Amino acid sequence: MAIFISAAMRNAFAFSALILSTSLTVSATDAASAEALKAGAPNVGAPGAATSKRFPVIGYFPNWNGADPASIPWDKLTQVNYAFINPTAAGGLTDVNAEILGGLITAGHKHGVKVCLAVGGWNDGGTSDWESMAGRPKSRQRFVKNLLELCDAYHLDGIDIDWEYPNAGSADAYALMMKELGEGLHAVGRNLSTAVLCIGDLGVHIHADVFASLDYLNIMAYDKNSSHPTLPHSSFGLADSSLAYWSQRGCPKEKLVLGLPFYGRSPETPYRELAGREKNAHNLDKVGAIFYNGIPTIRAKTRLAMEKAGGVMIWEITQDTHDGTSLLTAIDAVARTGSPQSEAPKAASPKP
Repeated sequence: MAIFISAAMRNAFAFSALILSTSLTVSATDAASAEALKAGAPNVGAPGAATSKRFPVIGYFPNWNGADPASIPWDKLTQVNYAFINPTAAGGLTDVNAEILGGLITAGHKHGVKVCLAVGGWNDGGTSDWESMAGRPKSRQRFVKNLLELCDAYHLDGIDIDWEYPNAGSADAYALMMKELGEGLHAVGRNLSTAVLCIGDLGVHIHADVFASLDYLNIMAYDKNSSHPTLPHSSFGLADSSLAYWSQRGCPKEKLVLGLPFYGRSPETPYRELAGREKNAHNLDKVGAIFYNGIPTIRAKTRLAMEKAGGVMIWEITQDTHDGTSLLTAIDAVARTGSPQSEAPKAASPKP
């Protein structure tokens, strides 16, 4: 079903760029603009009410590839994260794609699925705006205020922070930002998550006290061995060791969310394209020189997460197929009916 977004709605969303790109000095214009934002927000219904009894399955939905929110298999997800907007150094926010965000919120809440806003992303490793914003109390507070107002205006269910990545110099500022944002969101019944590296490296700069501020710790258990393209980037072993690493760091099991890739590399290739090249791709973990996760591995990782974590997340759901080879369908089948068993997958070998 297509989601109708009126011209007025598009204008209201587009106006958020002007509202949220603040300077380091808060002006009367900023306050007036914030009120205009709230007044012009679309009526998309109350925040979603995805049942807590279901095993969490969280999918990222990128704003740049032209996919239609109506095409999402909503019955197989408990939460969708719109990706991405970004912070400014002053604590403002970059613009959202009004049509996509509005479509996600309308369709998601209709199906009882939570819709959250992901802030950040890779951005070629650029972190200067994050560091400037989080390192200054006033800009950090403005950032939190702007996100809370955005949640109120558009009935979002929460915020996902994807700062890639805090380092030794910004770790304390990151922790303060997460504490302040978590307090603000939890006070009004919304959730907070963050995306982190799979194991070690820059993950050491996520302080253990951050876990108390979170509802979910989204572990990006993929893109490993990027400098060694002849090795798999997201093996079952990496998933297991990633969960062990963050568990040992002190994150509670129910907050651990195992990341699953719906793409292969190298080069980075959507799973749906690999399925189009090789008719048995859904049973494999490699097509040509490209490593990925087929259905056996996806099932095994989902069982692993059911045993050792609190959910799974997917980067990203538009890369899936929509037939019997769907990875999301495989996740859903295990999440609904499968018993937790963390045995390694047995993928078939490609035919010569």
